[in-house]
Amino acid sequence: MTDSATPTTPPATGGVPRARRRVPFWDNARFACIVLVVLGHATQRLTYDSDVALGLYLLVYAFHMPAFAIISGYFSKSGSPPRRQMARVITDILLPYVIFEALWTLTKWIVEGGATPNLTKPSWTLWFLLALGIFRLVLPYLALLRWPLLWTIAISIGAGYFSNIDSTLSLSRTLGLLPFFTLGWWLKEHDIVDRFGLLARRQWWVFAAAIATFVLAGWVAWFFVDDWRAMHLNEWLFYDDNYSALGGTQWWAGGVRLALMLVAIVLSTAFFALVPRSTHFWTHFGQYTMYVYLLHSFVLYPFRETGVLRGLDPTWLWLPIIVVASVLIALGLATRPVRRVFRPLVEPRPAWLFADPSLAAREGHRSDPTGSRRPRETSSPRHPDPRQNG
Repeated sequence: MTDSATPTTPPATGGVPRARRRVPFWDNARFACIVLVVLGHATQRLTYDSDVALGLYLLVYAFHMPAFAIISGYFSKSGSPPRRQMARVITDILLPYVIFEALWTLTKWIVEGGATPNLTKPSWTLWFLLALGIFRLVLPYLALLRWPLLWTIAISIGAGYFSNIDSTLSLSRTLGLLPFFTLGWWLKEHDIVDRFGLLARRQWWVFAAAIATFVLAGWVAWFFVDDWRAMHLNEWLFYDDNYSALGGTQWWAGGVRLALMLVAIVLSTAFFALVPRSTHFWTHFGQYTMYVYLLHSFVLYPFRETGVLRGLDPTWLWLPIIVVASVLIALGLATRPVRRVFRPLVEPRPAWLFADPSLAAREGHRSDPTGSRRPRETSSPRHPDPRQNG
């Protein structure tokens, strides 16, 4: 899954084309998204006692996972997958899911005194791994249809009316977020980013409009916080429960999801408009978002379960501290020492599992489930080889 939005350098002498360079924007966007994931989970306990924390929580949840799904779809292929790409669904998604489900079962057994292993019910953050796997499996079929975006919107809205579509195998969230993944693929398929120069130099008014969008959304999230709490808006933003379970018993309950999807698109657009285009010291961490995604929940688990994050006052002091801590957690979990220790768990490569052991080989330019292609660990992370694929 290469980044075709990455500009290709002119052919070298002899007509051999040079490889593509990484586009810093996508690594920046990935890392910003994963910081929001950590922040959302870190602030969750504060929302019970603080309207400001709940407003921030709703703002983050309104778009951060849709934006992640858009990025994942942008780097996904709809053609018939080659054998190695098929193997990566196993090594990059299914195996980490099984491994971390086992770790969570062990953790709950140690801390809570009991646990019931159940691979059909993802623990905490692991639902997104299953969603990514299903997204990849159904995309070639969606690509055969006329108006795939409209079909996935209809599927997402329609799924909320059925009580038997639940969190089993992450199906409810997968169908709920499917339009965003499909949108990302559609943008790449129609070359929208390049055709309209969306990664070119950002105009001042674009930056101003994006800031204004988030200021307005933040104000709405805070000013009407009592209404949002009464309607359990945070649960609507999970795309998990059916409408009836959320109190949406009217026939038009699907319109609420449609409205939330439109809000997610607007905020995701503003988010991408604010993402830096250039390389920064943290840019290369965007290549390792799966480490942060899979490991941060273990870091936060003691704080969430012990009640340390409840009743923190004043909010104006503790909320910024938690924001900074979330950034530091994301940075720390993406560092090389952490990757070296946890690579067998996050990126397992069991050659014995495959009839062709070469399918499990670790390549120099490999993709993680969010579509990031990266150089070998032996290359310098701060100065990536310009010949590496994007």
